[in-house]
This record gives sequence, structure tokens and C-alpha cells, in this order.
Amino acid sequence: MDKIITFEDFTKVDLRVGTITEVNDFPEARNPAYQLTIDFGNLGIKKSSAQITTLYSKEDLLNKQIVAVVNFPKKQIAKFMSECLVMGAVKENDVYLLHPEAKVKNGSTVN
Repeated sequence: MDKIITFEDFTKVDLRVGTITEVNDFPEARNPAYQLTIDFGNLGIKKSSAQITTLYSKEDLLNKQIVAVVNFPKKQIAKFMSECLVMGAVKENDVYLLHPEAKVKNGSTVN
């Protein structure tokens, strides 16, 4: 482990569950990616860019619940403004989305 953080540092990360409500191709991205629209319940709708095209089709992603960091600053990617960071585990360059095992309320915290 190279980077040690304190528990206080970790508590600053706001991880929430949201449901993907829209998926679009993102041809302007440097690497193959989708533009996602995600419903986080009381936190509202946020957009994200995700390089997950090798394992997931647009149809697979629609209405899928995911986990995302929702308190990062917005980031411009080409002409798209990403508002959250979708979480995933990497295996051999593929990204597997993190998601709850059962459907939960959008905006639920991840502890």
C-alpha cells in the first residue's frame, strides 16, 4: 500500500447509489466510453463519462444501479461535463461496475 489515508480523509468521500437512466455513445472521448445520466434521488440527476464499453452494452446499463463518488468537482471531458465518478473494479483492463446486490433507494449512502 503506497498511499495511506486517515479515516477522516475517507469520511470526506461521498459514495452513493444511483440508477442509470440514460446511456449515450461518447465518440469524442479519447478512449471508448459512454455518457451516463444517473438518478441519485434527493441529490438529483448527475452525468458521468465511463470507459465501460467492453463489458457493458447500452441496454445492459439502462436502469442498472451503480455506486459513484458524488462530491468530486466537475470535470470537463471533451465537450462533456462529468459530475460524478462511477466506481468499478479493474481486471485485465476491463472495468466491472460496483453495484448493490439488492435494489436500494437512489441516493443511499455506501459505508
